[in-house]
Amino acid sequence: MPAIIPLIMPLTPMWRGLKTIAHTLPYDIAIMSAYQKGHPLPAGRWSSVEIPALLLTGGTSADCIKNAMHALADALPNAEERTLEGQTHVVKPKATTPALLEFFPSDAPTGTPLQQASN
Repeated sequence: MPAIIPLIMPLTPMWRGLKTIAHTLPYDIAIMSAYQKGHPLPAGRWSSVEIPALLLTGGTSADCIKNAMHALADALPNAEERTLEGQTHVVKPKATTPALLEFFPSDAPTGTPLQQASN
C-alpha cells in the first residue's frame, strides 16, 4: 500500500472496527504473505480441495484484489466466484447475505458440529 495510507487510516470511520481485529493480522500475514507478491499461485497447490468454496468480490474493489480472486477461483476445483456490484473490498453484510443464502443449501444442518452430533 502507498506509504500515506497508514497515516490516513486512523482518520477513517472504519478504523475502530479494524482495531478490533488487529490481533488477527499475524495469522493473515503468516498464511497470505507468500501469495501477495504478484506471482502466479503454485500449480496444483489446492487441486485436492474438495469442499465447495464461495468467493465474493466487491465490484468496486481494486483490480489486484479482483485478479487474486480470479486466480484463487481457477485454483480451487469447486469454487464459485461472484462479484457483488457496488461493493468495495469491505463488503457490507447486507450484500453478502443473499449470496450466502443462495450458496448454502436450505436443508443444511444448523448449529455447531458438536450440537449436530448430539442430535
